Amino acid sequence: MTVKIGFIGTGGISNFHLNNLSQMDGVELVSFYDVDAQRSQKAASAHSGAKSFSNLDEMLDSTKLDGVYICVPPMAHGDAENKLIERGIPFLVEKPLGINPDVPSAIAAKVKAQKLVTAVGYHWRYNESASLAKQLLETSKAGMALGYWMGGMPMVPWWRVQAGSGGQFVEQTTHIVDLLRYLCGEVREVYAAYALQVMGEQVEGTDVADVGTVTMKLANGMVATISNTCLLPVGHHVGLDIYTNKGILELRSGELRELTPEGVHTHPNIANPYYVEDEAFIHALRTGDSSRILSDYDDALKTHEVTIAANESALNGKPVTLGV
Repeated sequence: MTVKIGFIGTGGISNFHLNNLSQMDGVELVSFYDVDAQRSQKAASAHSGAKSFSNLDEMLDSTKLDGVYICVPPMAHGDAENKLIERGIPFLVEKPLGINPDVPSAIAAKVKAQKLVTAVGYHWRYNESASLAKQLLETSKAGMALGYWMGGMPMVPWWRVQAGSGGQFVEQTTHIVDLLRYLCGEVREVYAAYALQVMGEQVEGTDVADVGTVTMKLANGMVATISNTCLLPVGHHVGLDIYTNKGILELRSGELRELTPEGVHTHPNIANPYYVEDEAFIHALRTGDSSRILSDYDDALKTHEVTIAANESALNGKPVTLGV
């Protein structure tokens, strides 16, 4: 069975998926839409027989699509998802789900009502390190976790504006929040402190916080702190450390380091997590079996709610309770 795929949004993140899908047998990239018509046309021209569209309804109604990828900036979510739901078309959407709680919550309810196949781009879940850490945590007791996203500011205009990206914790650090949830369980309370220290002076128009720390209480009794900054001139830590009665699990994009009394064991990630993620989505479209999808829309909404709660807490200076 040939799976026909469309793309809504053809910016940087879409290229990861396009490169993967181009290598898969039985996948046809047939249609592309972007608010930037030239960018959409460029993406379509790279794939034989594909068409570029400047009108989304026209794209969705002119071709029978088996699935669609949504790769748009955070503030642009809502319209594309709703149009796909109306037509019963499964989709993979890149994180974050939006910049507020309302639009994603409404979409999640519609997806659930339709029992639509969905996936969300939390690719860290698809690393071998995440799978191994999950196994190791079954035979140990975790007490706390520390997470990091310490680096520089992406120089795209919408990212440095709160109304465009939702800020670093929502747009980037959401990966670490999601990894924490995936490995350690649900977050029940969030307390955050943010500040804009440097980038407001260095990059005109910046109003997102460039430093922040979020402390969380989990349903299982664990405590966790995830910090981020986008003021650095060099890259630094990105990952999650979990502290257990057996030792420490250090998860990074490239590996898992297991620190125990017996020594340090390093487990490298081999597979491309984006490819595994895309393969899981295509498999679900082809067979109806969604078991390989590790993050669907309903689950990803819980991660989104944690990041939005952090923004709320940083704004009002009070803890925010979740899941009640």
